Amino acid sequence: MWSFMLQYLHIKNLAVMSEAVLEFEEGFAAVTGETGAGKSVLLGALSFLSGARVDKTIIRAGADACEVEAGLFFKDSSPVDTILESLELPLCDQGSLILRRIISHRKMPRVQVNGALTTLSNLAALGESWIDFHGPGEPQKLFQERWQRELLDSFAKNGVQLEAYRSDYGRWRQLLAEVESLRGRKQLGPDEVAFLQTQIDLIDRAGLSESAVEKLERDFQRLSRSQELLELTARLESGLIAEEGVSTRLGSLLGEARELASVDTEAMPLAERLESVILEIEDLGSEFASMKNSCHFNEEAATGLEEKMENWLGLKRKYGPEVQSVLGRRESMARKIAAQGDVAGSIAGLEDEAEALRKKLGGKAEKIAAKRSRAAEKLVTGASRLLKSLGFKKANLQIEIRRETELREHGDSSCQFLFAPSAGQDPLPLRKIASSGEIARLMLALKAILAQADTTPVLVFDEVDSNVGGEIAVAVGEKLAELGKRHQVFCVTHLPQVAAKASSHWLVEKTESRAETSVSIEAIHSELANRQVELARMLGDRTSKRAMAHAAELLS
Repeated sequence: MWSFMLQYLHIKNLAVMSEAVLEFEEGFAAVTGETGAGKSVLLGALSFLSGARVDKTIIRAGADACEVEAGLFFKDSSPVDTILESLELPLCDQGSLILRRIISHRKMPRVQVNGALTTLSNLAALGESWIDFHGPGEPQKLFQERWQRELLDSFAKNGVQLEAYRSDYGRWRQLLAEVESLRGRKQLGPDEVAFLQTQIDLIDRAGLSESAVEKLERDFQRLSRSQELLELTARLESGLIAEEGVSTRLGSLLGEARELASVDTEAMPLAERLESVILEIEDLGSEFASMKNSCHFNEEAATGLEEKMENWLGLKRKYGPEVQSVLGRRESMARKIAAQGDVAGSIAGLEDEAEALRKKLGGKAEKIAAKRSRAAEKLVTGASRLLKSLGFKKANLQIEIRRETELREHGDSSCQFLFAPSAGQDPLPLRKIASSGEIARLMLALKAILAQADTTPVLVFDEVDSNVGGEIAVAVGEKLAELGKRHQVFCVTHLPQVAAKASSHWLVEKTESRAETSVSIEAIHSELANRQVELARMLGDRTSKRAMAHAAELLS
């Protein structure tokens, strides 16, 4: 059962496309068109909504703004709701997630998620959960050992273990840095210790806390404007409850209201309401009177308040604008003084803590390496099987796990992908032997295996079938169609064998006039004849009976 689908996409004034509203279906979607027709506009729109950074040159010539909106549906939206909640964004409504992004020549850019304005970084964080791009340059990543390791870790599901390991690794490196700092630190002189203690005492006397500083700043504001506060509160008190105030005037009316109620009982509730108003006004007057009295500061209280405020402002200038930054510096100075008493003991304590953490890291690194070894075997077995169907009858793929002598951020093991495309060749690092066509097919095989464990719902392939053709192209199409059973797959392709395997087919066409160039995109999978014509064009000649027959054969 499908748990996710990108259902619609609204594109307006993106690159050379004026406007398009696209309704998508599940499975494998092929995107085709003449070379230079603008097939990348669709992929660009998806990238735009995934949070990719762009400049204003993508706005269509003559337009003021570019806008892309998408509707996504989740049968179970709890995973994406967790991300939305962490980003403080509205949750999905009945499984629907609405994304919208606008950039303009004249106005600030806007990003909306479920109707709420948010940041581009939040959109990018959300994009990581629902879409994954595989572009023409991506196979080159396979030449990088770091990327090979990340790919293997993805297959091994090492994410949680690596995150925990890296957290401990960061703490371990911090401990080692503190040890080195203590070893190289000069002993503080008596004057330096005395100065630090003076600063600590000054901070302690201030009695800093968030609430205390808020009260101090509020009281100082009242002190500095006490005369103005006195005048305002006095006028309010007088206007409400003085002899000629509102309360007195309404009191005279209350007698008449009661007299009216004695004549007509229906007026009794009105008289009671008037009495309530008078009581509320008298209460307000008393509150303003109390506030007026609190505005009187005697000389001693005013002096103390000014001294406290001056002390706080001085601490802010020295140690930072926030209470926590000042308290943080206080703790740092206290540690410096404490370390003077027993530098050797401090170093020994830190070294013991670092050694205990190193042993713990070693155990975690061992488990990560073991998972990498097991995953490497499974990945090689699965990818080798797929490579045969992609034209490598005697290929030899190996993933070599190497143990390292030192702990690193990724553990104490690394990996290297070795490959021999034909029998009789020794497996060598990919950068030394693989051609562009070979590396593209190898990447597809690996992606097909990884996608079985990948939870990212939408996979986007841009010309992943480059440098292949014939029967191999058919196999590539079959692999993409297989991925389409578990993911929603979009693929820009020039190969009719690949496009024919798609469950939906989108045709991109470009029209040019003297005034402008525009691109359109429409679904052709509902009309078999239209799709047959497009495949015949991709085969070389849409007017050729032989090409049309071949297209019909591919579709069948």
